Amino acid sequence: MNWLSYALLSALFAGLVAVFGKVGVREVDSTLATAVRAVIMALALVTLVLARGGDHVGSLRHIPSRTWLFIVLAGLAGAASWLCYFRALQLGDAARVAPIDRLSVLVAVAFGALFLGEKLTSSVGLGAALILAGSILIARG
Repeated sequence: MNWLSYALLSALFAGLVAVFGKVGVREVDSTLATAVRAVIMALALVTLVLARGGDHVGSLRHIPSRTWLFIVLAGLAGAASWLCYFRALQLGDAARVAPIDRLSVLVAVAFGALFLGEKLTSSVGLGAALILAGSILIARG
């Protein structure tokens, strides 16, 4: 499979997270729900690593400290994102929360251009503008 196949699957699963998450936070604190979700994710991922032979576990020692820093920062940013996402689902409609959450695409485009040297073409700019417009339209629903 190529990157597009994985990206489409990611979108499918993210959409399911919104629906399942909305039901899951109805009768429980959103922070607790996020923590439970994180534990389940960790167990699933560790199981996957071990099922693939466990060779990856030994390579943990060889990860450079700068790489560790960015993996940790990504983990913290992900945790903050999910805490906010589950709270938003608790307070709002999944169909309105999910598109606003997907404004993360705009953040990724901007930071990619500013810090990673990625090209900001006219088609990328137009696509970002359409995502913004669509998110606003859906959120105002």
